[in-house]
Amino acid sequence: MLAKVYSAAIVGLEAQLIEVEVKTSYGLRRFEIVGLPDKAVEESKERVASAIESSGFEGPHHQPLRVLVSLAPADIKKEGSIYDLPIALGYLLSTRKIEFDPRGKIFLGELALDGRLRPIKGVLSFASMAKERGFLEIILPKENAIEASLVKGIKVVGIESLSEGLEYLKGNKAILPPEIKINEISKEAEAHTELNFIKGQEFSKRALEIVAAGGHHLLMIGPPGAGKTLLAKAIPAILPPLSFEEALEVTKIYSIAGLLPREKPLITHPPFRSPHHTASEVALIGGGNPPRPGEITLAHKGILFLDEFPEFHRDVLESLRQPIEERKITIARARHSLTLPAAFTLVAAANPCPCGNFGNPEKECHCSPSQIQMYRRKLSGPLIDRIDLFINVLPLKYEKLTAKEGKNWVNEARERVKRAREIQKERFHGEKTNAEMTLEEIKKYCPIDLTSENILRKYVDSGKLSARGYHRVLKVARTIADLEGSEKILPDHLSEALMYRIRED
Repeated sequence: MLAKVYSAAIVGLEAQLIEVEVKTSYGLRRFEIVGLPDKAVEESKERVASAIESSGFEGPHHQPLRVLVSLAPADIKKEGSIYDLPIALGYLLSTRKIEFDPRGKIFLGELALDGRLRPIKGVLSFASMAKERGFLEIILPKENAIEASLVKGIKVVGIESLSEGLEYLKGNKAILPPEIKINEISKEAEAHTELNFIKGQEFSKRALEIVAAGGHHLLMIGPPGAGKTLLAKAIPAILPPLSFEEALEVTKIYSIAGLLPREKPLITHPPFRSPHHTASEVALIGGGNPPRPGEITLAHKGILFLDEFPEFHRDVLESLRQPIEERKITIARARHSLTLPAAFTLVAAANPCPCGNFGNPEKECHCSPSQIQMYRRKLSGPLIDRIDLFINVLPLKYEKLTAKEGKNWVNEARERVKRAREIQKERFHGEKTNAEMTLEEIKKYCPIDLTSENILRKYVDSGKLSARGYHRVLKVARTIADLEGSEKILPDHLSEALMYRIRED
């Protein structure tokens, strides 16, 4: 007998429909799986056999049967243990041990030896694909049911075991879809308060506000202990929560990567990723075999913080150039290519020299000019030119460090950032930020007066601003104007943007 049920596979960040065909015939006892299965899929025959026996049925190992399982299309590599449940149901259908109509249903789940179902990864992508392909039900482990329910328009059936699933399919048991209250899940995360513990650093805080409002890239330079890392980690405190569409997009990435917390099925706040400077290019950019999302994709719609920026391997840093510009990364391989989203905000921190004291009036720098030059040469000109704001973070005096707590700057900054983001949302008719403006949009939304034109002309003609730098200054000036609630970019807005852009080496 031949039976067919439906399952799915993850290809990049998207799910693809997989047909699980099971054919049984009498003959020498054999259980074979074809269709480019990996080791985990091949081992499923042992899990499936044990789960079937634990559910009260005679397994394939106790009958003179040849079982052939085909996972189609055959040219897609099948990974993981999600095919356990559809293979088990296909076997039971093929041997006529149960009867049910598999049409309109997608099955996913890993089976334990006693028939229980274990949770799987990538459920949000599976549910989205099932809805798009016109399926009516998705049957999967109960622990994944709430995540799948984020996709409306498809019935989600969460089961705890193979036997429970069989009872449901035979019509002997009703399983209600899980209740999910989007409003409760989407509540804004409790605000971080790190910025309230940062004394002084008003100039740096202002830069953080601009970064958060417009999604601009930032490089902080300063001696050790000046507060660069604390400033970077405080940015999530003033970022607005993700919209529901953005939250689904980010949650899908984390679900596929296996990083989605079970207690939090929806990521509602922009992610903050901080990889160590020893991270490889694949870890940062993504790739591998099969390809996996890297840190820049995990930071999608959020912050990618690179501490000790010059200590990263040069090849790793140079690989950031394309995704910084295009807000996506294309991983090309001999047999396929994969495009992953990477609309992140880069926040980097660096010391001014190897010892960290160059330019510090209170401490002597022990580095030679050649050492300083070699240290700075680790960051190439094309990479630096793609960064919007540069700030020097200086150490605090004792009086500032021990000053009493002032007003709650975090709440005020968050409100200003929220208003600026709402202006951009209305301007671009979506979730776009000023940092993502195209040249055509810069021309439309960043007009400047004659005074501002003369200021920019001086910097461009002197070589202090490249063509890319010119456009980035206009983007930052547009964000500063939005923070001030100004429809026009004024000379003061442009001057402040230039102050963050022009570096005196």
